[in-house]
Amino acid sequence: MKLIVVLGAVIAVATAPALAQDVSTPAALSAPQTITLPINALVQVTPANEITSKEMKEGTTREFLVVNDVEYQGVVLIPRGSPVEAQVTWRTGKGIVGKSAKFELSFDWVRVHQASYKLRGMHRQEGRGNTAGALLGAAIITGKSATMTPGQIVNVFTAEPIMATKYR
Repeated sequence: MKLIVVLGAVIAVATAPALAQDVSTPAALSAPQTITLPINALVQVTPANEITSKEMKEGTTREFLVVNDVEYQGVVLIPRGSPVEAQVTWRTGKGIVGKSAKFELSFDWVRVHQASYKLRGMHRQEGRGNTAGALLGAAIITGKSATMTPGQIVNVFTAEPIMATKYR
């Protein structure tokens, strides 16, 4: 080390090379990693509101909600409560002689953070018949409407990969 006098002040100047400093920074420690939820991942959904066959038509849509977070490698890729859309693909009305109404739904997509991802899955809902009344000869007795209520769980599956970024 050299000592230099400048206007009466003593300044120390290092002559040895500086020691290497640690170059790891918080940004280097938290490098982003892309996580991909594979196709066919299970997603459990429930109706957002009661769905009934009474006023239903083929081609109309119904809203469902994701029941539980869908996690993969420690990252939530589909949060609980995400909206899901299903389309009515088939419907029959209730009939005489105890025949119940039925409908089928096809699940189209789930919305996650303003992006929509395709789903696959079908669900068939049937009303309860009234065959006992029909067997007794009461031809005016009809079956029940088909109804789904919030809390009823349907299993559907992802139809395309869903990606998210994980920070370590």
